[in-house]
Parts: sequence; structure tokens; C-alpha cells
Amino acid sequence: MVHDEPIRIAMWSGPRNISTAMMRAWGNRSDTFVVDEPFYAYYLETSGKEHPGADTVIAAGEIEWQKVVAQLTGPIPNGKRIFFQKHMTHHLLPEVDRRWLGAMTNCFLIRDPREVIVSYVKKREDPALEDLGFVQQAEIFDFVRTRAESIPPIVDAKDVLKNPERMLRLLCDAVGVEFNESMLSWPPGLRETDGLWAKYWYGEVARSTSFQPYRPRHAKVPAHLGKIHERCRECYERLYEYRLH
Repeated sequence: MVHDEPIRIAMWSGPRNISTAMMRAWGNRSDTFVVDEPFYAYYLETSGKEHPGADTVIAAGEIEWQKVVAQLTGPIPNGKRIFFQKHMTHHLLPEVDRRWLGAMTNCFLIRDPREVIVSYVKKREDPALEDLGFVQQAEIFDFVRTRAESIPPIVDAKDVLKNPERMLRLLCDAVGVEFNESMLSWPPGLRETDGLWAKYWYGEVARSTSFQPYRPRHAKVPAHLGKIHERCRECYERLYEYRLH
């Protein structure tokens, strides 16, 4: 069902997914304002994780989660009707009160953990389980599902890349907004709405003008990450069975 009233869409993804391309798709709509990983500065400050440009991100960002929540649940910027929020699941640390999620239309972007890990280790060789976001994604899914008493929309990255229009139509329908053709392509380059970390992570997306065709990755998960991969796969498969397709 399509709604005319303002809507806040929180999309929960782990790292090394197509979340930035998804943000491009929504950001290309004239009725939508997008925000890029609003909890990132708080996450870096609180966790002490060493990420590229962390000091700059912390200095420029909001490091109190309560203030981030107030922004996300407050008026939609620029008078837009749709507020698309690109979230990393691992940024939502345990001490963040989850009740604000009730004000969101929550949806989930998942990706095969083997593909995530193989991509991730090119940037950071030795991720911990919590760096990959799968356990947190399952936890947020359970919270949202229990509160809403319904299954929130889930899309798999592979399905999106294989048929962007079909999957975006299904997603739009599931969250209650009309699909718009403008979501299928966008101008290249970085955006004002991109996080300060874009120069470290968004090279490929900055060159893109649409979702790239799916390309199978045949690389194997490094042996020392075998147990982590297994745990991630358990979480992934639990959500995968509910995906839109």
C-alpha cells in the first residue's frame, strides 16, 4: 500500500555490501533526503576502532547517540517526504536504546557472507565477528519483527544486482512508496550527503551511474576466518529465507 504521509526508511546493512549504491538510488529521487551512516562518528568514538580518517569523522560528526536518534526521528530535512537512512548494523552498539526503531520503516539489505569477507579483507585483513555486522543484523531484525509483529522487508544484494528494477519495485511496494524510474541510474561522482569517509571507501560507487551487473566472486574465505564465516552464515541464512524475490 502506498502512503502520502512522510516516511522514514531505515535500511540496515553490514559493510562491503551495495548499501552506498542503494543510497544513490534513493538519493536520486526528488522526494527523498538521504543520510549516510549517521551513527558512524559515535561508533568510532565509543569503540575506539581504527578506521581510515576516524579522527576527522569523529571531529565532524555527532558522537552522542541520543542526538543522532533525535535527528533521525525529527523533521525530514529540506522539506522532503521520504527520509532514507543508510545504516551499518555494527554501528548500533548495545547501549543504544532500540525503541526509536518503532518510528522507522525498517528494511534489511543482506549479502552472502563469503562475498562480504572476501571483499572486507582487502581493506582490513583480520576482522572480528562484530566488524562484519551479521550478528547485529539478526538482532535488529528480531527486535523489529517482534515489535511490529510482522516480517520487515529484506533484499539480497545478489538479487538486486541481477534485476535492479524488479527488486526496487518490490522494495518500494513493501515499504509503501511508489517506485520511481529515477532510482535506476544516477550521475557519477560524490555527493554532499556522502560521509567524510567517502574518499576512502566509495571509489567504485563514485564512478558508477547505476547498479553494476552481478559478478560471481570465486575467492575463498581465509582459513583463519572459518569459524567467523560459519557464524555469519547462520545469521544470513535466517534472514535470507524471508527475502523479497
